[in-house]
Amino acid sequence: MTKRRSRGDGGLHWDAKRERWIATASLGYDPTGKRIVKRGSGKTKTEAKTKLKEVLRDYEDGLAIAPADYTVKDAVTYWMAHGLGGRSEKTVTMYRGYVDNHVIPGLGARKLRDLKVEDVEKWLADRRGKLSTRSLQILHSLLNRSIKKAQARDLVKRNVVALAEIPEGRPGRPSKALTLTQAIAVLEAAESATLHAYVVLSILIGARTEELRALQWSHVDLEGRPEDGVPPSIMVWRSVRDGGDTKTKKSRRTLAMPLRCVEALRAHRVRQDQARQKAGESWHDNDLVFCTRTGTPLDVNNVERDVSIIFDRAGLCGDEWTPRELRHTFVSLLSDSGMPLENIARLVGHHGTAVTELVYRHQIRPVMEDGAKAMDRIFPSVPKNS
Repeated sequence: MTKRRSRGDGGLHWDAKRERWIATASLGYDPTGKRIVKRGSGKTKTEAKTKLKEVLRDYEDGLAIAPADYTVKDAVTYWMAHGLGGRSEKTVTMYRGYVDNHVIPGLGARKLRDLKVEDVEKWLADRRGKLSTRSLQILHSLLNRSIKKAQARDLVKRNVVALAEIPEGRPGRPSKALTLTQAIAVLEAAESATLHAYVVLSILIGARTEELRALQWSHVDLEGRPEDGVPPSIMVWRSVRDGGDTKTKKSRRTLAMPLRCVEALRAHRVRQDQARQKAGESWHDNDLVFCTRTGTPLDVNNVERDVSIIFDRAGLCGDEWTPRELRHTFVSLLSDSGMPLENIARLVGHHGTAVTELVYRHQIRPVMEDGAKAMDRIFPSVPKNS
């Protein structure tokens, strides 16, 4: 005669309310004295037993298993709500666009416990013709971090997204640099423009557009201390990023200025003083080197528009160039002049040469020599008519 199980030992029974077979197993007691019971359910006895075996195997391996109805959408939604602390509003908005337009439509309904590596790779591959490699990397990153967050909450056994490879995306427009002849033409075309000094600094010291837009006069030394051998300099310590920090710690740097930069900034300061007097009480004193006619910060669109006009005046198509390519020009001209890659990386604020080679690989030449001195040789100061 078959011995009947004791109450709580587990078994297999039909749940009329759920209309499913329930297989249970008792695994002893937790530290509080509560019985540990694991369950598996299915439409058939075999399915219920199989599910219970999976649960028991995962329990023995120390793995949690996600609720059957927990989806990728649930995981990503939770991460968007609780995993973006400290991110700027702009970053959150960007992520929200990726989630709403790509993640949820493509994988949102997928049960998290059933998500496979091939699902993620196929999903990314389907978007390679529409998105750039960088966009695909962002998609992979936000999904990866969402699953890691779910993993930390014991809602999934492993993070399959971390195992998925990221395909190459749609090729974007490669960045380019001005030749020396083109750079001279752009500098000449900028002489009568409001952003003349901005263009000069971009080409001759290689500052990022976000750094120049945040530059303050208190961080500009137009005189230096010749008696101590200290040249005029610019302190690139801020940017328009949230908190005013530069892109990386290495980006915070103080650079000697070529004489042409000093002359351009002196002329720019005179014009700005005139604009301040004209604006009167409507002037906002933010100590900004580059600002609007009333002293308010420049928007990126203001810069792109004005620089595009300067490119047009120089005989180049303004629509085919961007302000950041003035920085690429700085790298290219220094490389052509014989400066080592290590020195160039330091001047543009990179942590090492790897980023410099990756981002500016089209502008780097194998070479050999210091920033301001090299630029003074490339762009000698133009004597003023007395």
